[in-house]
Amino acid sequence: MSRTENLIKALEALKQYGFKTDSIKTVKHIPAQEARLADYPEDVHPSLAKAFKEKGFLKLYTHQLQSWELLKEGKNIVVVTPTASGKTLCYNLPVLDSILHNPSSRAIYLFPTKALAQDQKAELDEAGKLLSEEIRLFTYDGDTPQDARKAIRSRGHIILTNPDMLHAGILPHHTKWIKLFENLKFIVIDELHNYRGIFGSHLANILRRLNRIALFYGSKPQFILCTATIANPVEMAEKTTEDPVALVDENGAPHGEKYFIFYNPPMVNEYLGIRRSYISESRRVSSLFLNQHLQTIVFARSRLITEVLVTYLKQDIEKNLQEKGLIRGYRGGYLPLKRREIERDLRSGKIRGVISTNALELGIDIGSLDVAVLAGYPGTIASTWQRAGRAGRKTGKSAAVLVASSDPMDQFIVNNPEYFFSKIPEKALINPDNLNILVSHVECAAFELPFKDGEKFGRVDISEILTFLEEEKMLHHSKDKWYWTSEAYPADGVSLRSISSDNFVVVDTGGKTRIIAEVDFTAALTTLHPKAIYMCEGEQYYVENLDYEQRRAYVKKTDVDYYTDAIDYTKIKILDIFDKSGLHRGTTSHGEVHVATQVVGFKKIKFHTNENVGSGDLGLPENEMHTTAFWLTIPASLFQELPFKSEQRINGLYGLAYLLHHVSPLFMMCDLHDVGVSVGDNSTGKSLPPPDVRRKVLADDETLSIDEPDFEPNIFIYDNFPGGIGLSPSLFDIDKKLLLYSLKTIDSCPCQEGCPSCVGPVKASGRQAKQAARTILKQLLNIGPDI
Repeated sequence: MSRTENLIKALEALKQYGFKTDSIKTVKHIPAQEARLADYPEDVHPSLAKAFKEKGFLKLYTHQLQSWELLKEGKNIVVVTPTASGKTLCYNLPVLDSILHNPSSRAIYLFPTKALAQDQKAELDEAGKLLSEEIRLFTYDGDTPQDARKAIRSRGHIILTNPDMLHAGILPHHTKWIKLFENLKFIVIDELHNYRGIFGSHLANILRRLNRIALFYGSKPQFILCTATIANPVEMAEKTTEDPVALVDENGAPHGEKYFIFYNPPMVNEYLGIRRSYISESRRVSSLFLNQHLQTIVFARSRLITEVLVTYLKQDIEKNLQEKGLIRGYRGGYLPLKRREIERDLRSGKIRGVISTNALELGIDIGSLDVAVLAGYPGTIASTWQRAGRAGRKTGKSAAVLVASSDPMDQFIVNNPEYFFSKIPEKALINPDNLNILVSHVECAAFELPFKDGEKFGRVDISEILTFLEEEKMLHHSKDKWYWTSEAYPADGVSLRSISSDNFVVVDTGGKTRIIAEVDFTAALTTLHPKAIYMCEGEQYYVENLDYEQRRAYVKKTDVDYYTDAIDYTKIKILDIFDKSGLHRGTTSHGEVHVATQVVGFKKIKFHTNENVGSGDLGLPENEMHTTAFWLTIPASLFQELPFKSEQRINGLYGLAYLLHHVSPLFMMCDLHDVGVSVGDNSTGKSLPPPDVRRKVLADDETLSIDEPDFEPNIFIYDNFPGGIGLSPSLFDIDKKLLLYSLKTIDSCPCQEGCPSCVGPVKASGRQAKQAARTILKQLLNIGPDI
């Protein structure tokens, strides 16, 4: 049977089972689209047009022509078209044409990962072989041999790199790159949507440094940015580059026929709102396609779930066929050689199924896949379409299946498909002026070139920062300039993926001691704590020791039937209120807060059944930060009037916090873990631990009396990054909309007492949590009868 016939057979089996169990909520048929084409412009270099035609690009798509025309007018552009729509040609055509007409012309291509840079180099190499003139292009990253670097600096027409290498390996050594910066014509930034949050805030500052150096050498490059569909591409591009940017968003590329299915795991207990595990159902759905010999990618929402699904699908597929290597995992933390091997085997078809985090969401060439299964809603509409687009990159039928988890946001999306299919994707947010990030890059810029009195960094007045750095003995002011005087190399101390650069390495002590992975600081405390089960490529490792000071975790391979999930407790204190708004009853605010988080324990979760089979206490160091937050204040009078017992009122409070936390990412282009949640007392400033950790952390002097008449609860949603990046405060502008969507989520949930799809499971949130949370929301919004 053909792949198309196998796909139809698998879809029929899925629909038969899904309709029988009331699991399929919608089947969206997306018809194929014909290409809209245009001839190559007459001013394209003849040999370039000939080369691209020989590669099979006989004509341009209309958005590729529009890109060419706008760039010829001297404008910066941002290209916003779907996956596999030919965005690469939007920048390769003008860049190569520029070099052919003027061999001294130079360009920098920026990709978020080394893998993408290598992928694009292969594409350019193919075109270069068809040209009579020599185009010298090189990747320049941490893997580039030292003996090749000098030749690259002097000879390279196109430098393919990543923000990390630009930040630490190119800009600080700009005197070795004079030819590049004197003749820099284009800067290409691919996958712009990936540069949101912390990463994007760092990138904007790196571009401030790059522009400053280019100006010093007398060049003013044009920007070409490409992104998946987001709600604010021009705003995002202009905030990143600090230059005007023209929009190209009329897609002229064809796409094949696609079926997009929303699948909600069957209900097991309607009274408790318990559904079958979305992990197990993702396994079931994936196996349907894999058993039909369809190449399938499964996207998981975390490294842990990736490893769990690798374990399951290896059992289902590899053991049945007695053939190893058909199922592989792919995520951050795998060593580079292993990732390159997996990418290569996917392209060749050797691998039938890959389970990945968002690491394969980007445009790495992994061939033409048949099916994308999304194990849980990725958190944004933009990311969902990006992942679904990894299947069916060429013409022909393909399928995407979203398997909803029990999280409130998943349930809202899967039960409101019209919201998803008609909704404009979310805004991407960055905050280049986050003080922690800004100061770091001012240090780097001062190392590269002295600042002049009155000189701005991009559009920011940095006079106070320069004075501060002088006081810290890092700068020296002489005449009208600020000179770097410290012996430190500032770029080494800046991690672009986080505020902290203190990553942990995972050391396997069984047999020959070796490093098997690297974990970022914030994830380390919850995944590498003592007695944790750390998973890598489906293999389990028991954490014997966490050396916090040396940032090392020592592990030994094990084989157990459970994984671990950390329990943490967050205390929060208001430092400054930026703004406040009134509701019918209660207020919303946003401002600066101090957050202290501590891992206080862990749970053992059994594979397959997901039951809690044990727990343990921990006392890891607190992780403290200043950040920004949105918070909801419930008046003391409202809270005391609730027709519930004291414990039930607290349950409702925590049920509402759970709900707000899970619904809020609908309005922010972020992961659930990019924002945190905490509950406290507005009158005393003390924090209230959730029910499942209260006994572990409350000392006598911290105990809150919720029956006091002045007890006034606050529910905080805060940015999980020092300094904040504008996520949670964006909720302040849509506070009523957030509360209305939360109420709609509660009202549409069929459970009686509370469940993971609304206010959290009864065992965690407590009895009457759902009823109390609904009553609080109605009172805040003036919906329904008064108490």
